[in-house]
Amino acid sequence: MNLPNKLTIFRVILIPFFVLCMQDFVPYGNYFALVIFIIASLTDLFDGKIARKYNMITNFGKLMDPLADKLLVCTAMICLMEKTILPAIPVIIIIAREFIISAIRLIAASNNVVIAASIWGKAKTVSQMVMVIVLLIHFKHDYYYYLELVTIIVATILTVISLVDYVIKNKFYLTRQTNECKNCC
Repeated sequence: MNLPNKLTIFRVILIPFFVLCMQDFVPYGNYFALVIFIIASLTDLFDGKIARKYNMITNFGKLMDPLADKLLVCTAMICLMEKTILPAIPVIIIIAREFIISAIRLIAASNNVVIAASIWGKAKTVSQMVMVIVLLIHFKHDYYYYLELVTIIVATILTVISLVDYVIKNKFYLTRQTNECKNCC
């Protein structure tokens, strides 16, 4: 297993520790959760750069890297929602997008195709990670509230744009699967 894939697995391993730190019984848990989330987010940056620079891109990495990102961000958003720092509507939109994209990836995989993340998907992931970091810091100040709101709006908009882009670029797999099902019946 190469270094980028190890970093991806490490990101997934950090998730339970993040959740533990977000619990109210952990003293200064939000700060520890913030550090864990930043470290996990940096592994996402480094695994991709290393994989591209040293030609270590694998099918495992193409599948697991976005999955690790989804697990990390969705877990963080659910924890923030539980603490009433993040409203439910953006969380629902973002998680729904992840389910839709996962379904398209599964359909493509059934046709032996691995779909890598697009530039919009990467922008979405970065915006969501920035949003989570800003919300974990959660300063009690009027101006900071607006910064939080802007990051939530930007992450949600980029999530929708990346969904539309992904569906348009990969609609072949959806229509092909639908046509094959019609021929089977």
